[in-house]
Amino acid sequence: MSALIRSRRLGALVVTSVLAFAGAAVVVAGPAGAASPDVVITEVYGGGGNSGAPYTHDFVELTNNSSAPVDVSGWSIQYASAAGTSWQVTKLTGTIAPGAAYLVQEAAGAGNGQPMPTPTVTGTIPMSASAGKVALVTNQTALACGATCSADAAVRDFVGYGTANDSETAPAPGLSNTTSAARIDPTKDTDNNGADFAAGNPSPGTLTSTPTEPPVDAKIHDIQGTAHRSPLEGKRVRNVTGVVTAKSGNGFWFQDPQADDNPATSEGLLVFTSSAPTVTVGQAVTVEGSVAEFRPGGSGGTTNLTTTELTNPVVTVTGTAAVPAPTVVGPGGRVPPSTVIEDDASGDVETTSTAFDPASDGLDFWESLEGMWLGIDQPQVTGPTSSFRELSVVPAGASVRSVRGGIVLQETDSNPERVLLDDALSPIPTAKTGDKLDGVVTGVLDYSFGNFKFLPTTTPTVIDGGVTRERTSASSPAQLSVATFNVENLDPSDGAAKFDGLAQAVVHNLASPDIIGLEEVQDNDGAINSGTTAADKTLNLLTAAIVKAGGPQYAWRQIDPVNNAEGGEPGGNIRVAFLYRTDKAVRFVDTPGGGSTVATTVVTDSAGRPHLSASPGRIDPANPAWAAARVPLAGEFRWHGQTVFVVVNHFSSKGGDDPLWGRFQPPVQDTAPKRHQQAAAVRGFVDQLLAKDRGANVVVLGDINDFDWSQTTDILVGSGRTALIDLPRTLPVKERYSYVFEGNSQILDQILISQNLRPAAAYDIVHMNAEFPDQISDHDPQVAKLIPLPSWVR
Repeated sequence: MSALIRSRRLGALVVTSVLAFAGAAVVVAGPAGAASPDVVITEVYGGGGNSGAPYTHDFVELTNNSSAPVDVSGWSIQYASAAGTSWQVTKLTGTIAPGAAYLVQEAAGAGNGQPMPTPTVTGTIPMSASAGKVALVTNQTALACGATCSADAAVRDFVGYGTANDSETAPAPGLSNTTSAARIDPTKDTDNNGADFAAGNPSPGTLTSTPTEPPVDAKIHDIQGTAHRSPLEGKRVRNVTGVVTAKSGNGFWFQDPQADDNPATSEGLLVFTSSAPTVTVGQAVTVEGSVAEFRPGGSGGTTNLTTTELTNPVVTVTGTAAVPAPTVVGPGGRVPPSTVIEDDASGDVETTSTAFDPASDGLDFWESLEGMWLGIDQPQVTGPTSSFRELSVVPAGASVRSVRGGIVLQETDSNPERVLLDDALSPIPTAKTGDKLDGVVTGVLDYSFGNFKFLPTTTPTVIDGGVTRERTSASSPAQLSVATFNVENLDPSDGAAKFDGLAQAVVHNLASPDIIGLEEVQDNDGAINSGTTAADKTLNLLTAAIVKAGGPQYAWRQIDPVNNAEGGEPGGNIRVAFLYRTDKAVRFVDTPGGGSTVATTVVTDSAGRPHLSASPGRIDPANPAWAAARVPLAGEFRWHGQTVFVVVNHFSSKGGDDPLWGRFQPPVQDTAPKRHQQAAAVRGFVDQLLAKDRGANVVVLGDINDFDWSQTTDILVGSGRTALIDLPRTLPVKERYSYVFEGNSQILDQILISQNLRPAAAYDIVHMNAEFPDQISDHDPQVAKLIPLPSWVR
């Protein structure tokens, strides 16, 4: 969750002080046995699958240094905790050829990391990421030698690492989720774990020679460099000086007060300590550590950028010092680019020869501040506090702002000035779009979940921006009001509060429209995977709540989907539906024959006027475009003698696209082609209607899950004399939004109308949900007020 920077098993941290040194633990090594004449342990890794782990499993690697094959059938790899005397056993089989690697895969952690290469043997032992003991034993009986097993006659080779109470002479280094202990020279065994092994990047199944390099002196800006990965990655650095600016439960940030003259290099850096650091803010420290790049999210975060950090640190406190003044972001300080996130990349920004240009690219701008102590003066809130306790803000003066204080996502402006406040170090207040935060908000800059994260160290104070929930005006007797409303996975288990809230929205915020296209209606038992597909209870509860709220009686029409065939929550059977008022002139034309797998078609009466073969009816349900997606629902209505065709949609989501702030630039929208196919299917149906009557009254609406400028919308609009009018495109840019995602106000929901409905059309996006933390739904509804005309009026 957002409240955690990362979760790892404990690693090693050594802290000394020029003022005091107390409580130091002394580890006494057990006696060493004779060096192995043939098979040796070459690598040990216990962080597999944990947060930040490069591989999914723990492992132990062996090799045969003799000149003849060694049969290890009947041998075992055994493991005990750092202070333990109880041993777990993985049985070995087969033969190890001279110089060959033999890979023993052990337990997985939380599933992070890339898959392991094919192991020789698979075990189930969960090893510690930081400290433990591994023995190569010439039998398969669990050791019973207590804390002196390195000298046991059955032990062929032994590795104690970290704070292990037994080892060959001295333990190998303490490890972490990202480091293994590898034999420096796979062909040599001096019976000294401390001398024979070094911490480094795990390399299962590959014998590597890692001669120890002496640490190099470095400054923080040398480590950060002018790129998305450190030029010193993988190296051990020393004499890295700075002042502690902030600390978390598993690390601390420090900053060099003696900055270089290059704004492209950050002066702040995270020291990952695994356990709670013992330093305090304002202490001057000198750090020795290994330069590493941590990719948040593990196997699920492959599109994330990495963050630079020091691991396996030795920290020396040298005194106290003033925390550097925060680097101001915004007017009067470092001003972020205003439109471009990254415009000169064509792939992975970490590996391609992309220019690093903080002055023009937002991705590079924030990277150049990674780990630094920053301040934003009265940041302006552009999106509500999320359930992850994240809050989107921009410095004063950012553009292009919505009419209510948000910031509008546009085709050529992805809002690189936006940054998310995160509660990793201090609680984040509850705020809404249009609010401000008081004073200069200070914190350090991190990155996770596809976004740069500003981590305040104290909770900011909110200044109310005065934004309230909108209400639209009621339609006149001559107007047909048609709305779209995503009710966010509505089912009876949501409880009366949600149904009552939606009802209040329909009656008071939407002024009880004549027709409502609903999206995200679930079946009668919601996410319970019972085989139920009916949604009559869900819709009856909603219509009853509307009457209770003082609204009119609505009737509903929908078609149950095929069980578990249309995406959404498993068992929920999400679908679209119609509500329509029974007290007005609007009438639903019921034409039997519709079904979950039955396509409605366009037919004509004796006068040549178009009708639906089934109303309600589904549009082309066999089309592969609707695989694991909601099939659109078409309905035929009558209004004062005029026929109106309404199509309600819920296209496939954007889940799975590359993030705006990810390592792959420009971001790839993997989900877009399917929406293009869906738009083409709906457009094809509209074309059939308009081919029969170019003056037909057609309304296409719903959660299109794509922007007003997108190719999806272009396909729906079409061209020429039968082009639909996309009503969001008729609004000023500052008003074009129905959804707020990570602080970006954007269009996802749309209403499109045929040409003859345009002259008298009025359109309103009713901002009552997306900008507020206490939402009835995450989408804003919208209403079009139309005057349907006879088809002969052109």
